[in-house]
Amino acid sequence: MKLFKSKLAFLSPIIVLVVVLIFGLTLIPSVQPTPKNLPIVFVNEDQGVDIPKQGKLNMGKTIADMIQKTAKSTSGEEPAVKFISAPNYQEAKKGLDDRDYYAALVIPKDFSRKQASLRGPEPISPEIEIVVNQGINTAGSTMAGTVLNGVVDQINNNVRTQLLAEFNSHGGMVTTKQASAFVSPITKKVTNINETGTNSMNGNAPVSLFQPLWMASIAGAVIIFLTLSKLSFTNRREKFSSLVAQVLMGAVIALVAGFGLTWMAEAIGVHISQFGDTAMFLALACYSFFLMISAVLSWTGIKGVPIFVILLFFGAPLLAMAPEFMPPFYQDWIFPWLPIRFLVEGLRDLFFFSKNLSWNHPTSVLTWIALGSMVVIFASVVKFRSNQEAKSHAM
Repeated sequence: MKLFKSKLAFLSPIIVLVVVLIFGLTLIPSVQPTPKNLPIVFVNEDQGVDIPKQGKLNMGKTIADMIQKTAKSTSGEEPAVKFISAPNYQEAKKGLDDRDYYAALVIPKDFSRKQASLRGPEPISPEIEIVVNQGINTAGSTMAGTVLNGVVDQINNNVRTQLLAEFNSHGGMVTTKQASAFVSPITKKVTNINETGTNSMNGNAPVSLFQPLWMASIAGAVIIFLTLSKLSFTNRREKFSSLVAQVLMGAVIALVAGFGLTWMAEAIGVHISQFGDTAMFLALACYSFFLMISAVLSWTGIKGVPIFVILLFFGAPLLAMAPEFMPPFYQDWIFPWLPIRFLVEGLRDLFFFSKNLSWNHPTSVLTWIALGSMVVIFASVVKFRSNQEAKSHAM
């Protein structure tokens, strides 16, 4: 019964409760995620058509006005989607490739002309194109595609009702061609761009690869730190040399982890179109994380490891989500500060957007994290000097 005399034993339920509450917070973003201001680009290239006795008709502009009214929230809350206008499809495509938009709704140049033909003997159904940006985020692009399909269906219903009302008011007869066109007066063409493909873990390969790389970074940093902590140094120069060796050893570990993980992912069936670029980017990310963890350990000791374990649990649910699906607190204060998100963003560029390894935003951020961490690591020499002085004063 000595166990009950231990203070730690009595504190264990409280400790367990604290752990449950801390890690329970990671579930919050996944509870009924609803999008807010999901960006969708709208392109109206409709040139309109001149109708006798009615003047210029531009259905594209009418649809644009309808979309803006539909997108506004009547409850005072932020709308689920945010439509952003682009002057042409080329401009919209650039935004899609830069991961600014989850989808696009495109009204072609001849939309009004074909829509006007529905009243004549040779009706031609106008077409609206829905472009879904699959690679940006699976949940976000799926939601955007669903919203745009609903918008086109609503437009279809409005046009069908209007056409039937016009024919009824004039007592006109409907031909077989017209009746067929009235079933679906507006057709929709759905195009997927930056596709995730069939061997990408349903588009989640970038998120899935971060976990083994993150754990490898923690393991490598801890092993090197524990090895150094067992060594003794007589002066600052020896300490500094050991830190240089730590940084160099981290580079070797990162290269092994980057190329090893890329090889394993390809071996189990993940489609990797750019093996070298992917492996080097993973190595850069691993090196950045290794140095960041080592920098914290150099000042806190092994007690700093739980920080990165907690970061793993808090980061994992967020990385698979589109930022617009997150609660405001997580979107504004947690997600922007997650270093692992730059790994996922960089992998998305390589996997789905046909981009090569270059000095882009994810690469530059990871590089700056690595450089900043090096400065912190080398600055720990100051702490070593103060320890040596403390020992000499004690003597």
